[in-house]
Amino acid sequence: MVTSFHMSLPCLSVRDTKKFYTSIGASIGRSTQSWVDINLFGHQITFIKAGKFNFNSPNYVFEGKILPSFHFGVVIDLDAWNEVYAKFKDQDLELVDKTTFLKDNIGEHTSFFVNDPNDYMLEFKSFKNPSDVFKS
Repeated sequence: MVTSFHMSLPCLSVRDTKKFYTSIGASIGRSTQSWVDINLFGHQITFIKAGKFNFNSPNYVFEGKILPSFHFGVVIDLDAWNEVYAKFKDQDLELVDKTTFLKDNIGEHTSFFVNDPNDYMLEFKSFKNPSDVFKS
């Protein structure tokens, strides 16, 4: 069975949120002036205009890299990952540059992070072996 996730988050600007996500190839679903559904690689994120939400979660360290403890993202194949990464590199955005984690181990994956216009940290990751996503 193929499944997808749904997440609902507050946003600062529906217009800016649409612009950001469509610039990387996501599509727009239903929307009004106060909310928008984004199709991000088959996953539904609903952004609701509600102002800035305060996440006071600390960062954490994984394999020597400081990463945001609050983030969300998608697991995609390497071709799609490279395409999205190139789109972001062409824009004037602050990226947490690509890093390969768990090199030569179960779960090896390459990731990068970027802030969306609502200050959410979005992660894109691609596993060397897609079957490793949930292996321990």
